Formats: sequence, C-alpha cells, structure tokens
Amino acid sequence: MSGVSVGVAAPKQQPASAGGVMGSLRVIELQLVAFIMIFSASGLVPLLDLVFPALASAYLIALSRFVFPSAGKGGGESAEIFHGSRVFRVYVVAGTTVGLFLPLAYVLGGFARGDEHAVRSATPHLFLLSFQILTENIISGLSLFSPPVRALVPMLYTVRRIFVVLDWINDVWVNKTLPANAQLSEVGWFWFGRWLAALNMAYFSVNLFCFLIPRFLPRAFERYFKERDETQAKMAHDKASAKLNASPKSDKKAD
Repeated sequence: MSGVSVGVAAPKQQPASAGGVMGSLRVIELQLVAFIMIFSASGLVPLLDLVFPALASAYLIALSRFVFPSAGKGGGESAEIFHGSRVFRVYVVAGTTVGLFLPLAYVLGGFARGDEHAVRSATPHLFLLSFQILTENIISGLSLFSPPVRALVPMLYTVRRIFVVLDWINDVWVNKTLPANAQLSEVGWFWFGRWLAALNMAYFSVNLFCFLIPRFLPRAFERYFKERDETQAKMAHDKASAKLNASPKSDKKAD
C-alpha cells in the first residue's frame, strides 16, 4: 500500500525501464528518498538504525538467492500477497495516519516549536518507516524476490521499530516533564507526543502479532510453495513430453 507498510503488499509499480529502477519510482517514493536523506544527515538517527536498512537488505538478498529463490513471477498483480477487505483497508489507512502522517506532523511541529526533544524522539521511527515503504515498493516490482522474502520486509522493520518506539515512549513518558507554569498549548503538545508514541506501539504490536505472523507470513509461504510445486510439475511434464517426442525417432533409427 502507499503511505505506510504494515504487512500488506506495497502499491504496484510499472516495470523498470531502461533508465533503471529509479525511473519507475513515483512521487511519494521520491519524497521518501528525500526524507531518508534529510533524516540521515540530521544527526538525529542512531548509528544502529542508520545501518539497519543495509543489513536488512543484504539479508533479504541472501535469502532470495540461497533459501527462497523466486519462481520468476514478477510484479504487478502477482506481487500482491494479501487481498484485504474494506475493513482491512480502513485498518491500513489508520496505520498510515498513526505511523506516518501524525509522527511527521509531530517532527515538523517540534522543529517549529524549537522542541528538540520531540524531534529526536520520533525521527528514528520515521527514518525506518520511510526505508521500509521504499524497500517494499521497490521489490514488489522485481521478480528477483519471492513472496516469503517480500513478507519478511515488513516483519524485520516492524520488529526493529517496536524497539525504537519503546525508546520514544521512554523519552516522552519518563524523560520529558512539563514545567510548572506550562501554558495550555504546551500541555496539549506534551500529551499529543505521549499518546502518539503509545498509539504507534499499540498499532504496530497488534499488526505484528495479530496480522504479520499469524496471517501474512503463512499466506506468503503457502503461495511460494504452491508456485514452486506448479513450476516443478510443469518442468516434469515438459521433460516427459520431450522424451515421448524423442522416442519415435529413436525407434525409427533402430529399424
């Protein structure tokens, strides 16, 4: 989906042109690249979170090469693993709002208010989420990656972001306090940051333990093994047909 990746396949891309994958990226993906560059250069993202996307990408490529090689069916409709209902789409929109738009507003508001604590608390989550969305959107259009590998993208990033959000919660619920003479706007901003961190923890925990692990990952493996069995059956059929076609010629030469 567009906006936030919470365990369902990203929006379908057009096949990459001769200009490369970047030529097929849409506007929102280019914005994500801009966000990633800004967050990386800001000094607000810890070193572990900066290197995590590179480590995760290397691991996913290794899985696609040695453990779950693709059957060769690429992007488009074949890239979608889970077809959600209307209620599920509402759930996804809620995740987009809670996970991306509101934290982005919180960070921008922190810049405007001079609240460095708020900016530093929420930026690592936004950095990792931007990388997750970009990664899902790119690999959804490449036949190199099989369904299990694509399903592991949101799982890996969600697990890491849960720990990041835990730090965010600790920052706004434990380390940050209101001054005694705080104005009403400051009180509202203070509690907005607290409840936003808590909402992100609740949403992505539910998403991981109630959707990604019990539903999305099994669906990806089911599809992968079904496609693999179909491919092997077709190869066996083609091989048997080739032998049958070659048999009359062999008999004729023997005569």
